[in-house]
Amino acid sequence: MFEQIADNTDWDLSAPLIWGYFFTDASADKLRAVAPALEQDGYRFVDVFLADKDEPGDADLWMLHVEKIEVHTPDSLDQRNGELYAFAAAHGLGAYDGMDVAPVDPEED
Repeated sequence: MFEQIADNTDWDLSAPLIWGYFFTDASADKLRAVAPALEQDGYRFVDVFLADKDEPGDADLWMLHVEKIEVHTPDSLDQRNGELYAFAAAHGLGAYDGMDVAPVDPEED
């Protein structure tokens, strides 16, 4: 992932980027209930939203999106992901669903 970012963007991987983290569950209320715990750890709440369905008859799946501006290396990101998998398990969430990354928008900073 880090090689792809370096090869395909002009982002400075040694500078802070916006890392978005996602959790899933069948209950939107359950996701909203854990957001304050993440906020206490420095994450910013973005949204709870209904995930797109592969098939119209699939059960509803909700997603919690939080983000944090930080610098990661492959090792530190692996550690962060481990912490978030553990958070999801400890709070009985459906899953920690991974992350995305984007440059910091200077107008939002």
